[in-house]
Amino acid sequence: MPLPCRGACSGARPNNHKNQKTTEKPDVPVREESAVSDVNNETILSVNNIEVIYDHVILVLKGVSLTVPRGGIVAILGANGAGKTTTLKAISNLLGAERGDVTKGSIEFLGEEVQALSPNNLVRRGCIQVMEGRHCFGHLSIEENLLTGAYTRKEGAAVIKRDLEMVYDYFPRLRERRKSQAGYTSGGEQQMCAIGRAMMANPSMILLDEPSMGLAPQLVEEIFEIVKKLNVNEGVSFLLAEQNTSVALRYASYGYILEGGRVVMDGAAKDLAENQDVKEFYLGVGGDGQKSFRNVKHYKRRKRWLA
Repeated sequence: MPLPCRGACSGARPNNHKNQKTTEKPDVPVREESAVSDVNNETILSVNNIEVIYDHVILVLKGVSLTVPRGGIVAILGANGAGKTTTLKAISNLLGAERGDVTKGSIEFLGEEVQALSPNNLVRRGCIQVMEGRHCFGHLSIEENLLTGAYTRKEGAAVIKRDLEMVYDYFPRLRERRKSQAGYTSGGEQQMCAIGRAMMANPSMILLDEPSMGLAPQLVEEIFEIVKKLNVNEGVSFLLAEQNTSVALRYASYGYILEGGRVVMDGAAKDLAENQDVKEFYLGVGGDGQKSFRNVKHYKRRKRWLA
């Protein structure tokens, strides 16, 4: 790809919902539940029993399957090393850069198999990944970073300018820092820049990898609130990989828990948040209150879903 290190790639798709959108402001009150509960049953992404191998030897994903409804927010949850990032890279076709391959199964986006596409062709179809760690161009200004997200779009300068103003409406901090060099902005501002850059690509779906990493809790809440508004107001579907299970389950409507490269549990976010196993192993709280780390050696043995 021409710009491999930008966490949010760029692309263009005709007849997008934004071409008919009104001047609705992002601070319009949003629904209490994510858009998942109100959309139809149309599936925008379907991952079917995929296996991923690195260096032709290391089996990382073992039969992972998941679906994302159009207009939904779905979370992939799990500890570090569970396979969350690999799942997103398998979907966005970025595994080749790390000597990884999808050796079994299929990935369908908008009803067509896409695992054989190049990453830039997938971007042009509207599936954009925001990489873990933000990956802004440090020597460019915030506004220049945002504009890189639209470098392949062909709608014209007026449409690009309109979408740039839309991004600034959702991320007022970026408007204030638009001329600042991105490498000298805060981690939260860089994460906002990465998500805004993805929006400049006019996406149908964004793959969001660890958006809370390295950020203060207040900033995490702010970013997830903006993600929810983008989902509701702009109709963008989100598949997010996140270790912060508590926050992710508040904003997603459905979740998949990965452990050791395979899905060990999935369900509605509300149900997962109330599940005793999830509480114990991912929220640190069980039925009898906070757990002691003295019992950590029994961690795997107590995971009843792995029995």
